[in-house]
Amino acid sequence: MGTVIGLTVPMAGNDDAASPAATEEALGSAADAVERIFRELDGQFSLYRPDSEASRVARREVTPKETSAGFRDRYAEAANWRLLTEGSFTPERPDGAPDLSGLVKGYAVQEAGAALASLGLRDWCLNAGGDVLVSGSPIVGTAATWQAGIVDPQDRGTLLAAYPLGGGHTARALATSGSAERGDHIWTRATGPSEFLQVSVAAADIVTADVLATAIVAGGLPMLNRATDGWDVQILAVRRDGGLLATPGFRA
Repeated sequence: MGTVIGLTVPMAGNDDAASPAATEEALGSAADAVERIFRELDGQFSLYRPDSEASRVARREVTPKETSAGFRDRYAEAANWRLLTEGSFTPERPDGAPDLSGLVKGYAVQEAGAALASLGLRDWCLNAGGDVLVSGSPIVGTAATWQAGIVDPQDRGTLLAAYPLGGGHTARALATSGSAERGDHIWTRATGPSEFLQVSVAAADIVTADVLATAIVAGGLPMLNRATDGWDVQILAVRRDGGLLATPGFRA
């Protein structure tokens, strides 16, 4: 997916009865499961891979109705988000070709998290290019939170904030969207670039956080207000002039 996937697992406590060798084996299985999920979804949905299902649809070699059940399910999910965001989030490019990249990375993180849980891992942090999902705590057996750092889009060597995830907090996910890493690549509802350089959203699940971050970049301040009214989320938005808009959770 054109990014780096990081998995952090505290060694102690995920399986207290396991030997060190067994723990290493479990960690290897976890890494393999995460890699498999991302490779499979990248192979299916990447528009940068000419052999992917998404590329075949974009070239009109197949219609959306002729795609796999998994492709149709993600397309339907993305279309529902378009309705929920009143068009700020869209599953199509301006030329009408399906583009599910605004949903698929968050979905991949979600599925990878489910795979880690199924392997019995209770404490972990998964980071896919700034989309972060956590479980448990970085200090096993405590309510300590993971700290998800948010980079300043105008100075990539500086952190704007660190948001607590997991532990005793409801929020387990944080997603960041914007133009700092890849330039202006999000379809906006306005004719010019987005009024926001970067938007970070903390939520209970990664798909909601990821979609809303993209939708706010695309829809601007009206979508930011709609998100705070309609979802239990916390938001940090960076304007193009460097000004910040933050909900109470980021100001605490």
